[in-house]
Amino acid sequence: MALIVAPFAGRAACVIHTLAELPVTMQGTQPLIEAKVNGAPALFLADSGASYSFISPGSAAEFHLRLAPAPFNVQARGIGGSVDLSVATVKDFVLARLPIPGAQFLVGGSESAALAKGVIGRNILGLADVEYDLAGGMIRLMRTDHCGGEPLAYWAKPPLTYSAIDIGESQGTPFRPDTVGTASVNGTRIKVIFDTGASMSVMTLDAAKRLGLAPGGPGVIPAGFVYGAGPHRVTTWIAPVDVFELGDEKIEHTRLRFGDITPGDADLRLGADFFLSHRVLVANSQHKLYFTYNGGPVFNLAVTHDAAASQAPVAAPPGGGAEPVDAEAFARRGAAFAARRDFAPAIADLTKAIELDPKADYSFQRAVVRLQAGQPVLAMGDLDRTLAIAPGHPRALISRAALRDAAHDHPGALADLDAADKVLPAEDNERLVMARLYRSADAPARALTQYDLWIKVHPVDHNQGEALAGRCWVRLLLGTDLDKAMADCQRALHLLPNDWGALDGRAFVRLRQGDLDKAIADFDETLKLQTRNAWPYYGRGLAKLKKGLIDPGKADIAAAVALNPNIAKDAGRYGFAP
Repeated sequence: MALIVAPFAGRAACVIHTLAELPVTMQGTQPLIEAKVNGAPALFLADSGASYSFISPGSAAEFHLRLAPAPFNVQARGIGGSVDLSVATVKDFVLARLPIPGAQFLVGGSESAALAKGVIGRNILGLADVEYDLAGGMIRLMRTDHCGGEPLAYWAKPPLTYSAIDIGESQGTPFRPDTVGTASVNGTRIKVIFDTGASMSVMTLDAAKRLGLAPGGPGVIPAGFVYGAGPHRVTTWIAPVDVFELGDEKIEHTRLRFGDITPGDADLRLGADFFLSHRVLVANSQHKLYFTYNGGPVFNLAVTHDAAASQAPVAAPPGGGAEPVDAEAFARRGAAFAARRDFAPAIADLTKAIELDPKADYSFQRAVVRLQAGQPVLAMGDLDRTLAIAPGHPRALISRAALRDAAHDHPGALADLDAADKVLPAEDNERLVMARLYRSADAPARALTQYDLWIKVHPVDHNQGEALAGRCWVRLLLGTDLDKAMADCQRALHLLPNDWGALDGRAFVRLRQGDLDKAIADFDETLKLQTRNAWPYYGRGLAKLKKGLIDPGKADIAAAVALNPNIAKDAGRYGFAP
C-alpha cells in the first residue's frame, strides 16, 4: 500500500509505502503482536526501547531453542538492572504476516509481559520508518520515496495539527539507535527516550533531583514499583510539575513519575501511556519524530484519583481514527480503550467483536475488561462462555479459578487449576499465578509443584523474590524440607529486603525449628511492616508461650483472633498450635 502525501511543483510526489502492518492488542499498557515461532503461535511485546529482540529463558526452553553464548561482555540494561545474555536463532519466525527466517534473539532477563514470549526490539522495528498507532491497534513499517524533509504525519488533516521533533542518529547501541529527543520540564531541558515497552512513563531519580523533585518533597507521593528486564524492582514516586513541553505540545499542572531507574541515554522514558494518547511516526529516514494527540490522559498516574484531569495538552486538539470494520479491529480498539481504563467503550467494542465473530478469545478479552471494571458476575459469565467454546483455554481456566477462589469455592478453583495444568506448557510464566492460586486454595503440595516449575526456568526475573517467598511458605506448611524453606526465605529477603511475607515465612520456619528468639525477632520486624495480618501475631504468641511468656503470648494470640477468628483452626491444620 502506498500513500501520496502531497505533489510538489516541479518534482515527484512524496510517497509513503507500507512495508508491513503489525496488528497490536493491548494487554493493560503493553502492546502485543502475534507471531509464530517454528510454527507455534506466540505473542511478543513491541518494545521501541529495546535495541534488540529478546526471548526469556522460559520461552527459549518452551520452544526448544538452542542457546549460544552472546558476544563478549554483551549485557541487557533495563529498568531493573543488567542481565547476562545468550543468543537463540529461530529458523522459522513469522511476525504478523512478515516472515523473518533465521531471526536472532537475545535470551535473558525477566518475562516481558504476562502473556508475551519475548520482545520485538529496534533491530526489527527500526528497519524502516515506523508508525505507532496503539490506540488504533496497529504498528506500521514504512518506506518513503521523494520525501526529502517534507512532513510525514500523513493522517494529520486539518484541523488536526501535528508536532515534530528531532531525534538523534548516533545515540544508543551499535544494534540500532535509540529514539531520543528533547523535552522540557518546568523550563529545564531533558532528554527523553520513546519506549513502548515501558508500561508507564518514568523519569530517572538523577533527573528529578536536577528539577528539585525528591521523595518527601512538597506534593510528592509514593507510587509503587516498576519493573524491567533486570531482576530488581524499582521504587517510584509521583511529583507535581508546572509544565511539561514536547515539541509544540504543552501540558500544564500535571505530574510525573520518577524512580531510581538505570539512566541509560535519557532522563525520561515516555512509555506506552504516552503512545496510547498519541499517534507517533518515527521517521528514521529524516531523524525526526511526528506525533498528534489522540485525547485523554498522557501519563499513567493511577496511584492518584484526581491527577488525570489536568493531563490534556493545552496546545494540541484531539485527533481521531478510522472506524473499525471487522471483529479483529473492534477487539484491538477495545483493548486500547481498556488500557486507558475507559471501560464502557472497551466493553462496547468487544461486544461488537463477539457479535461479528463469537470466538473464545473475544469473550475472554471482555471478561478481563469486566474484571478491571469491577463486574465479576458478568466476567464469570464471559469466562463460562469462553470455556464452552474452548474448554482447554488455559488463561480462561486460571481467571475463573481466581474468581472461584475469591468466592471461597476452593473445589471449583482447584478443578479449573488442575485442568489448566494439563494444557499449559511447563515453562509458561502463568505457572507463578497458578502457584499463588493453589496456595490460596489450600493446596500447598500442588502449589509447590508450580513454584518449582516456574523458578527452574526463570533464574533472573523480577518476580524471583516473590516466588522464593511463596515456595518457602508452602514448604513450611507441608512441614518438610525446612532447611530448603529457610534457604528460599533467605534468598527472597536478599532480593526483597524487608518483604513482610518472606520475613513472616522465615519466622515460622524458625518457630518450627525451635529457634524461638530469632523467630520472635522476625515476627517483631514483620509486624512493623504489616499490622493487620493475624499470622505474625499468632506465630509470635506461640513462640512466647513456648518460652514460658504466658501473658504476652496470650495477648498476641488474642490480637490474632481479633483480626481473624479462624486463625487457630487455620494454623492448626499445619501443626501450629499452643
